[in-house]
Amino acid sequence: MTLLLSHPAGNQNVRAMLDALQAAGMLGRFATTVAADDQSLALKLMPGRLRNEWMRRRFDVPRDKLLQHPGREIARVACGALGWRGPLRHEEGFASVDAVIRDFDRFVAGTLPRLQSREGLKGVYAYEDGALATFRAARTLGLKRIYDLPIAYWELGRRLMQEEGERLPAWAPTLGGGLLDSQAKLDRKTEELALADLVVVASHFVRDSLPASAAEKACVMSPFGSPPVWTGGWSEAALDPARPMRVLFAGSMGQRKGLADLMQAMRLLGGENIELRVMGAPLADLDFYQRECPGFIHEKGRPHAEVLALMRSCDVFCLPSIVEGRALVMQEAMSQGLPVVITPNTGGADLVIEGQTGFLVPIRSPEAIAAKLAWLNQHRPELVAMKARAARHAADYSWQRYGEAIVDAIRATV
Repeated sequence: MTLLLSHPAGNQNVRAMLDALQAAGMLGRFATTVAADDQSLALKLMPGRLRNEWMRRRFDVPRDKLLQHPGREIARVACGALGWRGPLRHEEGFASVDAVIRDFDRFVAGTLPRLQSREGLKGVYAYEDGALATFRAARTLGLKRIYDLPIAYWELGRRLMQEEGERLPAWAPTLGGGLLDSQAKLDRKTEELALADLVVVASHFVRDSLPASAAEKACVMSPFGSPPVWTGGWSEAALDPARPMRVLFAGSMGQRKGLADLMQAMRLLGGENIELRVMGAPLADLDFYQRECPGFIHEKGRPHAEVLALMRSCDVFCLPSIVEGRALVMQEAMSQGLPVVITPNTGGADLVIEGQTGFLVPIRSPEAIAAKLAWLNQHRPELVAMKARAARHAADYSWQRYGEAIVDAIRATV
């Protein structure tokens, strides 16, 4: 049984799936836009910083199993570096993310007849937004179609974001995402799901967002894995009552991730010795965020090892998202000893053992966020004890288990 795995970039969960398919002897081909070759002369001639960035596109796959379609992705990266915004216009630009994905999807679809006849391909595994042409071609060829949905289904996500725009008009420009998507793009998402034989999700939240039309489809829910747990010991600096309790938020600085509610919670906590650190890309002027939450500390993006170090310097991780799939950053924070204050819509409700690894709060509830943060600040010894529990719980989630559960579901379907 061999599959083609398709993704235009290759993030952490894609890499875990790639490893799982190879371990199971099921990987026929891996299709992507760009895959770096660490033996190439061009790579060796690159400046160090560019070389490190390029190596993020390296995959542990034999070269003869790679299919690449780099042209439009290279154009996208180049336009971004040169500051050319026209070609990057949402959906419409030649080098927009959507244009890159659609072009890549068409390329993958075109390879299927050859792969089926030469190698006995049995199915395709593709991700939301990049599956439609591939699935149409696969259906014609009688191939099974596995659909990975990394975030809540678009109908729920769009409704929640529309409600947020009405509830918090000042934050509406930070919502982005599905609110800007054309009807044609939404129709493509709908057809992708309709063509799927097996749906893969990483959280109960995403599974529960599926429409009634998908109720009879096979579906596997497998949570993401966690990074290695920090073993250097837990800082007890939080026990110092003179030191502010450090709350960390990490992610794009918009209301899809609930930042407005967290900042309002901080205003409610005016009498508490708590500081907020926000690491992420601003979606508005920094002055806007300072008006919303005077005194918060903006942390710029940094290499992953430095992100983990920042997490260890903080005390609590808070992500009150409105719509997610399963935010990887939650398990990263827990692995570094941070208890979490999160909403069920992060896709991480199973990460919370109430009062031991963190707290679950409703969406759109600054009051509930403030109450939990105040409790943690007022119970510093309990907070320190929760660090080890959070890390131990994060360690229960492995990428190997993630991939194996999906492979088992594929075997039962294909």
